Order: sequence, then structure tokens, then C-alpha cells
Amino acid sequence: MSSVIASARFSVLDRSRTREGRTGPEALRDTVRLAREVERLGYHGFWVSEHHGVPGVAGSAPTVLAAAVAGATRTIRVGTGGVMLPNHRPLVVAEQFGVLESLFPGRIDMGLGRSVGFTDGVRKALGRDQGDAEDFAAQLEELLGWFRGTSPTGVHARPAEGLTVPPFVLAMGEGATIAARAGLPMVIGDLRGRDRMLRGIDTYRAAFRPSPWASEPYVVISGTIAVAATDEGARRLLIPEAWSMAYSRTHGTFPPLPPAERVDALPMTAKERGFYQSGLSGHIAGTEEQLAEELETVLKETGAQEVLVTTSTYDREALLDSYRRLARLTGLGDATARS
Repeated sequence: MSSVIASARFSVLDRSRTREGRTGPEALRDTVRLAREVERLGYHGFWVSEHHGVPGVAGSAPTVLAAAVAGATRTIRVGTGGVMLPNHRPLVVAEQFGVLESLFPGRIDMGLGRSVGFTDGVRKALGRDQGDAEDFAAQLEELLGWFRGTSPTGVHARPAEGLTVPPFVLAMGEGATIAARAGLPMVIGDLRGRDRMLRGIDTYRAAFRPSPWASEPYVVISGTIAVAATDEGARRLLIPEAWSMAYSRTHGTFPPLPPAERVDALPMTAKERGFYQSGLSGHIAGTEEQLAEELETVLKETGAQEVLVTTSTYDREALLDSYRRLARLTGLGDATARS
């Protein structure tokens, strides 16, 4: 194993994707179970996401789910990838993370994004519109102010004030510049858009200003990584999400993940087939031997300190096997054996 791979941290983001024949509540319980397993494998962190009104995603309340994950684990860092700050009042977000940090001290990461709801109906239900994302930098500054106790209102965020919860900015659009100017760690992806990702990292590093939260740039790269005993096994891990994405782009709705075997038998239009094939390409996928070289390359290109693995698939046992193989490849080992 190369020193480049060995020096990087590896974490997991699970979106609580629903699967055909399974319910949303089952998907959330699957997420908690997966967190226990990846903790045992020695991963650095486990993050959960925020989506609203999406048929294929059960994770709508990341701070609530983060509490369940942290309560079910002992040592792994637990974060959000992320809380979409334009959807919430910064005071409420500070209070939620203050509670999490108070209950699970030294284990909570505050990942923050600038997206609003994906559809007009969701935005209306949230009481937001697309323009709210334009105020992200100000919302971020207000949020951090609640932790520092610098709000000009005379109100104090309890129990957040005075606590240190590491903030991360999800670099979507202008996110790299916002993260840099705020002096915060940045999460950027996906691995398929390598050139765009590298430009974002260069922008971030060039504009970075040290802050009380970070003295130097910290880059987390995110994307799908699938590891299996064979090329075909790794490809089958990718199939359910690739089909689901293709379906959403041609039908306007994001469905639960189907088993790979069912996708193999589905008829597709030429347009659907094009989106589907595109969804299968560009990821880091293959056997352990194949991944070693590609992982080393991407880490050298990006200089990233951490990799956030975002793989979703129907077969949860195959997904766990992928994480086991990746842990072995990256030298994470078995946390239980080391404790």
C-alpha cells in the first residue's frame, strides 16, 4: 500500500436510499446498522444526508439521524453531508448541533450545504425559494457566530455557544470560494468530474484564509467507490444507482433502487440507455488491485486529506463487502481488533 493512500482518512456517506420492496423506515435502520459496521472496520467518519420529498431517499432529517447513528456507535465521527442551511434558521441549526456535541462530545462534524428543495412543490412546503441559496455565505457566518457568541441580537444559542463543532462546506457552485473565505474545510465531488473538481480545489486553496476553525486548507473529496472480487461484481454494485439516476432524468422522479438483476432485463429507450451508461462510467470501481493505482492517482492529483465514499446500491451485503475490501486496501484494519 502506498504512503499516499495510507495517509488519507476514509469516511462514508449513506443517503438512506430506499430499495424496491423495502420501506423508508427500513432504509433508516439500514443506515444505522451500516454505521456500526464501518466503525468496526476502522473508518474515520460516517455522514448522513438531507433530502426532502424524494421517493428514493428516506434521509430527510440529518441531525435526527446523526443522533441515532452516534447513539448506536462508540468512536466513529458522525456528520451531516449535509444540512442544507438555506432550508433552516441558523440559530436552530446551531442549537441542534450544540445538542449533538453535548451528547456525543468530540465526535460530531457539521457538514453544511447551500441547496434548497429540488422542486417548486418542495420549496413551497419548506417556505423557501431558489434565491435563498444566494444568502448562503451570510447564513454560514451567522451560524458560526452562534457558536462564538457574537450574535448582535443579545440572544444566546444554548447549548451551542462556546462549543467546537467542526464545520465543513459542501462545495456546490460557489461553495469552494465561500469555504475558502470562511476558512473552513471543504467537501467536493464527484470523482467523475475530475477536471471540474480539480479546478474547485485550486480555487479553494488559492483563496483560503485561516480562521479559528482551520489554520490551513482541508479537502475532502467525495464520490462512488465500488470494490469487489471481480470487475463484474464491482459493476453490479453500480447498476441500481445508475438506472435510478437515468430514470429520474427521463421521468422526473427518483425511484427506489432496484436489484441489478431486474435492471438487466429492463427495456430502455436510447435516451435512457445513454444516461444509464453514463451513470456507470467514471467511478472508482474494480478489484482491490485495480483500485490501488487509481486511488493513489486521485489522491496525488487532489492532495485531499480525506475521502468520503458515497456508494449506494440495492445489495447491502455486497455494499458492506465493498467497504471491507476498501478498508483492507487502505490499511484501515479492524477497529475492534485494535481496541
